[in-house]
Amino acid sequence: MIKLTEQQLHELENPISAPPRIVNPLTNETFVLLPVGEYERLKEQEYDDSPWSRKELQALAWEVSERTSWEEFDDASKKWR
Repeated sequence: MIKLTEQQLHELENPISAPPRIVNPLTNETFVLLPVGEYERLKEQEYDDSPWSRKELQALAWEVSERTSWEEFDDASKKWR
């Protein structure tokens, strides 16, 4: 865990943007700083790492088949045999 400096605490209490953003000076990568409770709430609502259901797999297969011409699919299936 990282402890914030007095200056960082002041910036956190008076953020320029919401949620506060921090920048890694080595990579210039920007991060968003969230309270743990808000992070957990967002994680529960949006992220689903459960195994895909048969219905989801079928929907994905249909999407791929719509984007792929049948000729490409036929060529690929011959390679698999």
